[in-house]
Amino acid sequence: MKTVAFHTLGCKVNQYDTQAMLELFTAAGYEAVPFSSDADVYVINTCTVTGTGDRKSLQLARRVRREHPESELVLCGCLAQRMGEAIQKETGARLVLGTQRRNEVVTLLEQAVAEDRCLTCVEPLAAAPFEPLVITRQEEHTRAVMKIQEGCNNFCTYCVIPYVRGPIRSRPLADIRAEAERLAEAGYRELVLTGIHLTSYGRDLQDMPALTDVLEALETVEGLRRVRLGSLEPVIVTEGFLNRAAVCRKLCPQFHLALQSGSDTVLKRMARRYNTRQYLEAVAALRAVWPLAALTTDILTGFPGETEAEHQETLAFARRVGFARIHVFPYSPREGTPAARMAGQLPREIKERRVRELIAAGQETARCYQAQWIGRGTEVLLETAEDHRITGYTPEYLPVSLPEGAGQPGQLLPVRIEAVENGLLLASPADFPSAGTKAPAVSSDH
Repeated sequence: MKTVAFHTLGCKVNQYDTQAMLELFTAAGYEAVPFSSDADVYVINTCTVTGTGDRKSLQLARRVRREHPESELVLCGCLAQRMGEAIQKETGARLVLGTQRRNEVVTLLEQAVAEDRCLTCVEPLAAAPFEPLVITRQEEHTRAVMKIQEGCNNFCTYCVIPYVRGPIRSRPLADIRAEAERLAEAGYRELVLTGIHLTSYGRDLQDMPALTDVLEALETVEGLRRVRLGSLEPVIVTEGFLNRAAVCRKLCPQFHLALQSGSDTVLKRMARRYNTRQYLEAVAALRAVWPLAALTTDILTGFPGETEAEHQETLAFARRVGFARIHVFPYSPREGTPAARMAGQLPREIKERRVRELIAAGQETARCYQAQWIGRGTEVLLETAEDHRITGYTPEYLPVSLPEGAGQPGQLLPVRIEAVENGLLLASPADFPSAGTKAPAVSSDH
């Protein structure tokens, strides 16, 4: 039996795409093996959102070529889409796919091998449809990622993603529900809905469903207990969204609202479609419905021309919001984007120092958020058991540790939070219903 090994770089969308391709290989008779072992085929799902993504993708491809010269190498994903034939020539990959035709990966690879040639099948994305990839399982045993949207139309000045993922395309509601039912039947209790620009879901479909239509469709999927949203933009937080989302009992009160900068002047140069006032209004609206909601975000520091004063604005803004978690990235120029041509490119040492300061601020706000949970009841989806403890996550995606024997992986367990230790909530089983964090929906005329 032939073997295949996968390595995924980048976002949850890539994780979903990898799982779909892996299932295509196993359906064709291949055995999946760890990437660290010998394999007949190595598939690298690349990333190009940052310079680090580029570097890691290319380093990994070169290492495979060096250590496994007789094996077949397949490159797909965002960097492959951007580089096309250049990445094939640089790495000697048998097949380069980009961000389309992943559902043909086995057929195209075996065609290239049979014909003893290399194929670069990078397609234009302007009129690309939503690619019909499907999954039935994932490596995690309790939580599965589901891609429901592809592409972005925003063209922020620093971002290469619209160029390598194409315009927005959305997955039909019926397909989403069907896959959710398959995953729930396979034992997954939580679904994470993801996309390149999830906020845009449905705008390209004929009946223009909204993200709240997806949430409502998943409410009645038997066996599914939680639905978690991926990255959103604050513009999605409207009265209509809140009223419909607030009554979705499965929705997890964790909202990843992309920020990028807490300075209005930087946001304007980035061509983001909101300002800090609108962001704070979205935060306040979410907390009016879910008072203990976990708000998480991304911050991009060291943008061209970012002054020390603008950096300090971002630090102050992050503390004001009180994020439960902050992902910090240093700006890196992406070829072909407007920001790469801007004056005021900052030196590495300034960006690195600002990253450290923002990470420290994020750790501070995370500690404050976690401390609010001491003494409260909640519900934990148990996931792993080791070292005489069992761990899982609350609906807010807070990691919780309980004594061994408190429950089994896959179980939803009411607990009381006793303490916080190094970012981990310590809890004991509780014999009372978990304390909800939802308030009544806001009033609406709709």
